[in-house]
Amino acid sequence: MLEIVLVRHGETAWNTGEVFRGRADVGLNDTGRRQAELVAKCLSEDKIDFIYSSPLRRAVETAEAIARYHGLEISTVSNLIDFDFGEWQGRSLKEVRAEYGEIYRDWTDTPEQVSIPGGESLKDVSCRAMPFVEDAVMRCGDGRILMVSHRVVCKVLICGLLGIDNSRFPNIRMDTGGITRFDCGEGRLVLTIHNDTSCLRPIGAAVLNDF
Repeated sequence: MLEIVLVRHGETAWNTGEVFRGRADVGLNDTGRRQAELVAKCLSEDKIDFIYSSPLRRAVETAEAIARYHGLEISTVSNLIDFDFGEWQGRSLKEVRAEYGEIYRDWTDTPEQVSIPGGESLKDVSCRAMPFVEDAVMRCGDGRILMVSHRVVCKVLICGLLGIDNSRFPNIRMDTGGITRFDCGEGRLVLTIHNDTSCLRPIGAAVLNDF
């Protein structure tokens, strides 16, 4: 039996400030570092065979916290890097709504049809991320693969693994520190746990918007 575990990185200052992150190499804030440690402790009793991470610091910091419990080296892969928000990167949600009103409305309503100005589309993410996951599954065989990535990438991967198209992107929530699990056996993938943040309760932090 193979298990795929998807983890969204911990919180950053740009999450709390509702600033589009994209490829900006933003590190975890204090809450994010605590989230990473709690996620790592939660996963400490699982036998993990491979840990892959986006190369961005917020994901690497989260992956390293998990890896320490397992004596594993993490593999950073560009396929899992965050969505390219192009002209929106580094800008606040308020600014983007004001300047790119129509495109932003399309992004919230029909994101599968939108290419961000100067950036990516959800199809672009599918085309780079899904083949990597499929290849990692083939290389692992039986065991457990853990991948640390970002909100958009995790949601696109969940759509792909469930065999649904990216029009369902808005119907999926993935919080910072959220854990999602798929069992892979008997020729099918089964979603067993989604966006589990129960291990983060000791922090008592406010739940952020899906951003």
